[in-house]
Amino acid sequence: MWPRLWSPRGGVPRGPRVLLYSHDTYGLGHLRRSRAISIALADAFPNASILIMTGSPIVGRFDFPTGVDFVRVPGVVKLPSGDYATHNMNIDIAHTTELRQQMIAATAKSFEPDLLIVDKEPAGLRGEILPTLEQLRRRGTRLVLGLRDVLDEPEALAEEWKRKRAIEIASEYYDEFWIYGLQEIYEPLKGLPIPKAMRRRIRYTGYLRREAPDWPDPAIENPPRDPFVLVTAGGGGDGDWLMDWTLSAYEADPTLDTPAQLVFGPFMNPESRREFERRSAALPMIESLSFDSRLERLMTEATGVIAMGGYNTFCEVLSFDKPAVIAPRTSPRLEQYIRAQAAEQLGLVRMLPSLGADRDPALRDPAVMAAAIRGLADQPKPSSVDAPGLLSGLEAVVGYAAPTLGRVQAAE
Repeated sequence: MWPRLWSPRGGVPRGPRVLLYSHDTYGLGHLRRSRAISIALADAFPNASILIMTGSPIVGRFDFPTGVDFVRVPGVVKLPSGDYATHNMNIDIAHTTELRQQMIAATAKSFEPDLLIVDKEPAGLRGEILPTLEQLRRRGTRLVLGLRDVLDEPEALAEEWKRKRAIEIASEYYDEFWIYGLQEIYEPLKGLPIPKAMRRRIRYTGYLRREAPDWPDPAIENPPRDPFVLVTAGGGGDGDWLMDWTLSAYEADPTLDTPAQLVFGPFMNPESRREFERRSAALPMIESLSFDSRLERLMTEATGVIAMGGYNTFCEVLSFDKPAVIAPRTSPRLEQYIRAQAAEQLGLVRMLPSLGADRDPALRDPAVMAAAIRGLADQPKPSSVDAPGLLSGLEAVVGYAAPTLGRVQAAE
């Protein structure tokens, strides 16, 4: 539990203010990245007020320290066609976007942030954050676009950013671009026609280190046996195939005696989850869990990890120094595949030859997965690789934020 800070005057001084925007149309990645940054900033600037603006439907299931809170805007989902739809309410996407846009702008106007950090999308969902960018620019707020280490393959990204006018918008509004990775591993904007003035504003931070909350969690009645391999599908919305592949390995090979803890993720299709729970119950080496908002604790206890390799899972693998086998998805974008391939070349992880396995069950050989699970016992840890600055992301973010937040803090 984080301590609560009280002002000696009986009230709370203004202090520096940070607004983080995360459109959150799918999964947990954007929210968890924003949460990690918020916690680091709250620790570095104890009198700061930090507000996360998110569309995630499960933001309330996460813990936040004193100084950090969230505002949830109406949720949306991304359809297989690439279009968006309203998540719960019976209104169309245009009305939902208009409502979100007004909520974001009103919150920013009232909150008066000194620093705005936008996650991934320069204009937000369907351009919803543009009025807020204009409003805050006039106010003098420092505007930052935060980007994960990999966005997509260059050709697909160039087409997407051209369609969204992303380069034009990014160049016009943002003071800096923080890339949460290492340039030596991958350059997410490589190949794009980035203006020189914009390129000079790019800062690589390193990956965002994660910390594990205390163990055990009283909410988990039966903590997993030790030792065990953790199998995680992240948010789970597109992780059915990884769970199917893992379970098929145990079903096909009775000699596979490595205990495994499966975590399906909160967005997994309920029918799929029930079927995987049924299959898990028939396998003595398998325990399953739907969701744990503090997955970091499970990872610290695991001897190795099987995962799809999204950004946050990759950060956790590095932070907790776990041998990992990555089976990246390849649809709807190649982000995970590119990350896993680059990391394998450095010796940080092992990647399964799984290109297309997320779409074609015929490519999921149970023997290949069984061998990968067994091989984790002898696989080198990420710390065996000399990669300076690999996990310096949060320290770098605090350092880049300091000129703004420190100035406000000193002025109070």
